[in-house]
Amino acid sequence: MTADVRLRRGRGALGFSFFVQGVTFALLVTRIPAIQDRYGISDGLLPAFLAAVPILAGLSSVATEHLVKRVPPSVVLRWAQPLVLLALLGAGAGTDLWQVALALGAFGLSVGALDASMNMLGVSLQGAYGRSIMLGFHASYSLGGILGASAAWAGAHWHLALFTSYLPAVVVLLPAALFASRSYVDRGGPAPGESAAPAGLGAGGFRLLLPLCLVMACAYIGDSTVANWSAKYLQDVLGSSEQLATVPYNVYMVTTLLGRAVGDLGVRRFGAATVVRMGTLVAAGGFAVVAVASGPWVGMLGFTLLGIGLCVIVPQTFAAAGRLFPGASDTAVARLNIFNYVGFLVGSPLVGAIGDAWSYRGAMFVPMVLVLVTLVYARSFGADGGRYGVRHERPRVVDVGRGGNEV
Repeated sequence: MTADVRLRRGRGALGFSFFVQGVTFALLVTRIPAIQDRYGISDGLLPAFLAAVPILAGLSSVATEHLVKRVPPSVVLRWAQPLVLLALLGAGAGTDLWQVALALGAFGLSVGALDASMNMLGVSLQGAYGRSIMLGFHASYSLGGILGASAAWAGAHWHLALFTSYLPAVVVLLPAALFASRSYVDRGGPAPGESAAPAGLGAGGFRLLLPLCLVMACAYIGDSTVANWSAKYLQDVLGSSEQLATVPYNVYMVTTLLGRAVGDLGVRRFGAATVVRMGTLVAAGGFAVVAVASGPWVGMLGFTLLGIGLCVIVPQTFAAAGRLFPGASDTAVARLNIFNYVGFLVGSPLVGAIGDAWSYRGAMFVPMVLVLVTLVYARSFGADGGRYGVRHERPRVVDVGRGGNEV
């Protein structure tokens, strides 16, 4: 098999993995009320259950940093993804509180390893291609999220039991993910022109990574604000109907998909730093529109802008970490991935607390300001080195390491 064919198959397999994770995560988070009802979880206890998942995922991401020093990221991803799917099924199969606690704990631990290893492979494949492809992987995740949310809506509409709702997705996606995992491609080493770096980052290395960590956390604070508060904001603050209040998150997901689908072309043309700056300004503008909106349709416009702006930041943050530490990209991605969960943990409670204490309109300015932090650290995304494109493309054969089917 030629190197180009292996790269194409590896790219397709990894894109499918992102898609599967998008479906899985959407199926879980959109049915939280049904999980709460099934197990009789009180409103007071529910936040503890929900917080446990990102906390365990963060710990698992730390563990994955050390695990990939012994086995390739493809092996971690190959087995983490089925565990995530089985944990999802477990969350719908039990009857007692301890059973859902065990299932959600397993979900958190396995999803941390999955997110870290999946982005490690994405960063290394982008290095092998020599051009921006990272946004395409995250577009697959967005597509999966849309389909997963649609499947969850259908399950709720037809009053299906959680297990019945989850089972078809697991039956179809689990064997397909295992089959696709045979084509994963691990990177063999630094590309030409990239200096090798030590396996660990050390204290000095982490200081260089910290700006990207802050950007990641702030981006996920913005994302979690949309996920958790868009429906309530449209209905309670802007006076929309209950039906219309369900639309903003779907619009956000669709614009996220569209933005990521074309975002790699923008990176190749203008460079990663420019694309991230533009995305940051659009996202901040979206929060501003939401905060001052006079009615639900203007609010909808704000959430649309948020999807277009925020969608480019997270994928390019992972890519920037890979360029910053070419010889230690796996370590950098694992540490950066922790701040995904930090933002998720902080965002929703922060907006809720400010909204309750002051106003939800005022609360929308907080993620706006935090997202603008990205402008301060935009130089961390590089200039021409983050553009790739034709001028920067390298021969691809030299970057290819072990394929997943050789492990």
